[in-house]
Amino acid sequence: MDTVKIQFLGASGTVTGSKYHLETPELNLMVDCGMFQGLKELRQMNWEPLPIHVEKLDFVLLTHGHLDHTGYLPRLLKEGFKGQILGTSPTLAITAIILKDSAKIHEEEAEKANKEGYSKHDPALPFYTLREAERTIALFSAIENNEWTSLSSNIRFRTQYNGHIIGATFIELEIFGKRFVFSGDIGRRADLLLEPPERPEWADYLFIESTYGNKNHPEEDVEAILTQLVIKTIHQQGTLIIPSFAVERLQSLMYQLWMLYKKNKIPNIPIFIDSPMGNNVLSVFERFPKWHKLSLQEYRAMCEHVNIISSYKETWETIDDPRPKIVIAGSGMVTGGRVLTYLKQLVDLKNTIVLLVGYQAEGTRGKQLLEGAHELKLFGKYYPVKAEIRHLESLSAHADQSELLHWTEALKNIPEQVFLVHGEPTALDTFRSKLVYTYHWHVHIPKLYETIELMV
Repeated sequence: MDTVKIQFLGASGTVTGSKYHLETPELNLMVDCGMFQGLKELRQMNWEPLPIHVEKLDFVLLTHGHLDHTGYLPRLLKEGFKGQILGTSPTLAITAIILKDSAKIHEEEAEKANKEGYSKHDPALPFYTLREAERTIALFSAIENNEWTSLSSNIRFRTQYNGHIIGATFIELEIFGKRFVFSGDIGRRADLLLEPPERPEWADYLFIESTYGNKNHPEEDVEAILTQLVIKTIHQQGTLIIPSFAVERLQSLMYQLWMLYKKNKIPNIPIFIDSPMGNNVLSVFERFPKWHKLSLQEYRAMCEHVNIISSYKETWETIDDPRPKIVIAGSGMVTGGRVLTYLKQLVDLKNTIVLLVGYQAEGTRGKQLLEGAHELKLFGKYYPVKAEIRHLESLSAHADQSELLHWTEALKNIPEQVFLVHGEPTALDTFRSKLVYTYHWHVHIPKLYETIELMV
């Protein structure tokens, strides 16, 4: 029998940096190619070359476009990758937007650090440049969802709809007849904008995310909470700042606020969308209507209801606008993006409300705010936190424990081995116990850079 070597190059013991390297008798593959975010020790690992022969890689298969699943791709090219990058059309569209946006941020931050001298590195260098991002995008090749694509004589794969964000899928990879299933990030069963995830029916080897493996999302009345926060913002003559992921979450928030206005639950308060990447993602919703629930009419009405900011000059005009207002700006975990400028100016005011929506990884500013930080480091300086900090967990785009279990229930076989990835240690161990108790499966929690040989 032949063997497949799989090495876990990310999302092992943490929720970030998803990368899996597979050495097979016929091809070398990667599933996802994300960069690490959050804790400094994780971020520093982005700068280290991968412990594999990158030049021997034939394909990278993408589950979806988020940075922690795609953000390392330009570095992969720097290390010698010349193969193809495969994913669904909306995933590649999202990835292109995210890589370009990320490159611009890397370039701007390096320039700012060099100008103001707050980096330990001289000179500070961007993680990758816009030109390198564009070279990466040139290697993209779209595949049809739910159709098998042959990669070699005995290796083929297909993607299936997985909710989470537009274009997101799980990957079924058949190697010499054995099926390797990579869950990617699994979406919610009752999402506002996306259909429920499809589910795999067979997996010899299952690689499943565990972001919320230790909890179920609370039953929150999102409408009531948003309404209350908007009314409070108006009474306080303040600003409601919502740091948001640019893909799906931002569009979902726009839709929620538009619906509240339509139902006469909130007045016509100015809503500013300040996320260049989020604005570009909106066009992906327009281009791929079969991947979400919004009609073209609803999509256009929603967009007309908000003010979409297109320049940094408009960011400052919005900050100076004395009216009570809502600002939705990237990034969702407050790790970068335009939201930092708003927080720098407004986080020390008592009439500011910061609403965190969704998962906040260890080491991020979002997590610090969630845990009651009295000050926040922004652009090399500390700012006191006097704003009210709120959290809406049920808006998460990640399946919770019960939804993860539901996703596995459709399997008609007992997997030979299950690997838990993309979770913090407590979530991973709790979900491992739950799977063993429920199914009596063989479950393993891989360590970072661990290599395992599997029979095919």
